[in-house]
Amino acid sequence: MDKYLLGIDNGSTVSKAAIFTTTGREIAAAARKVNLVEPRPGLSERDMNETWNSTAEAIRQVLAESGIDPGRIAGIACTGHGNGIYLVDVHGKPVRNAINSTDSRAQSYVDKWLADGVSEKVLPKTAQSIWPAQPNALLSWLRDNEPDTIEKARWVLMCKDFIRYRLCGQINAELTDMSGTSLMNVVTAEYDDQVLELFGISEMKGLLPPIIKTADIAGTVTAEAAAQTNLKQGTPVAGGMFDIDACGLASGIIDERQMSLVAGTWGNNQYIAAEPLIDRELFMTSCYSIGGWYLMLEGSPTSASNLEWFVTEFLGSQRAAAQKAGKSVYELCNRMVESVSAKEAAITFLPFLYGSNAGAGAKSCIIGLEGFHTRAHVLRAIYEGIVFAHNTHLQRLLKFRDPPEVIRFTGGAARSEVWVQMFADCFQIPVEIPAGTELGALGAAIAAAVAVGLYSSYEEAVGAMTRIESRREPNRAQKEIYTEKYERYKKVILALEPVWENSI
Repeated sequence: MDKYLLGIDNGSTVSKAAIFTTTGREIAAAARKVNLVEPRPGLSERDMNETWNSTAEAIRQVLAESGIDPGRIAGIACTGHGNGIYLVDVHGKPVRNAINSTDSRAQSYVDKWLADGVSEKVLPKTAQSIWPAQPNALLSWLRDNEPDTIEKARWVLMCKDFIRYRLCGQINAELTDMSGTSLMNVVTAEYDDQVLELFGISEMKGLLPPIIKTADIAGTVTAEAAAQTNLKQGTPVAGGMFDIDACGLASGIIDERQMSLVAGTWGNNQYIAAEPLIDRELFMTSCYSIGGWYLMLEGSPTSASNLEWFVTEFLGSQRAAAQKAGKSVYELCNRMVESVSAKEAAITFLPFLYGSNAGAGAKSCIIGLEGFHTRAHVLRAIYEGIVFAHNTHLQRLLKFRDPPEVIRFTGGAARSEVWVQMFADCFQIPVEIPAGTELGALGAAIAAAVAVGLYSSYEEAVGAMTRIESRREPNRAQKEIYTEKYERYKKVILALEPVWENSI
């Protein structure tokens, strides 16, 4: 009897579930939206119970659509956005809304740690930059602004840890996720008392759960979860992983030859190596799902979510018309972008709506508008600005390694042929698109397959469950124009620095 694997992926706004064969073929997928809660500018939250309920609905739907007997699901694993914070009490109940990874309420704590040298002192152990939506900063903010929340809290979880807990009833942190939080020593793969002391949160060490690994069996589906999801009670649930690791595995990243790029809410650009890289110029080094490997990441919230904002705010009627016709508004966006050449589009867009990779104060803007410009010109600028933000991260990574043979590209932008070609032309590196629509869920399914023994190693599982769907070669004729446009993009950022420094 054939066996199947369930991968669960929780991003910032959507809960997804997908069922795969043991060769990685997607049988069915389902998604449910999770509402953002934004009490005031800079605060980004989500209802934890809604997140679980949306996930349970997605699981029920994918089981129904697949027609597969739940008893044939051999294993389950979850992935999700990293950082932010999900707090539960001693009974596993949420003590407040979750805080998302795009939240900036704790910026003042980060500013202080940068100014007083704490960031430099912790770097040899944490191996990453500090930023306001990490749990270290959020715990500090909650201690000072919501002491009752800290009093009620028993455990600090990441997004997928909370979903895994609701599935199997066991509280754990997981290595790949926790190694990206600045709460632990990435080299020893353990919580570090000195790190917690330097951040001033030593008293909160008891909130940090025991750490398991990606392919450890965390538990099995409980009777309660089975009733809510239609899964079979007793189905094994693996530890799961940070979504950047999931996309890395689904992209076939098992050695140094490739790099992986994820264009979603965050723009993540990454590669793996056998030794950790610790450098103040690098955004983050974390533990990879494959033992003995480290993931080097450059990322920021400067990616495809900027396009989603523009579509929501300025293409509402077009989106409604597309939905009525059974099409996607993003197909229209792609056609509009294709109608404007790279040379013709002289507008510069800074994709900093939700944060920047050019200093904490930098904001989004559109520079160079003239009366003849249309929505198509603006859309082209948005596509290009997001490409340039990714290129900023790529160039930082290339300070530490040679250019890769190929870049594997996942995320919403990977569905746009014109956009993928822009990335290849700007980078002047071939770009490959892994097969599948739910790559995060596939990465989780790969972990589940290893956890339950269907494959003896990640390398074997990746070889069996992943393939490349398409490849885009860089257009050499476009190299000069994209070089010029990227230089203008950087000049705009530099010219605006005094504006952001003096803003109210």
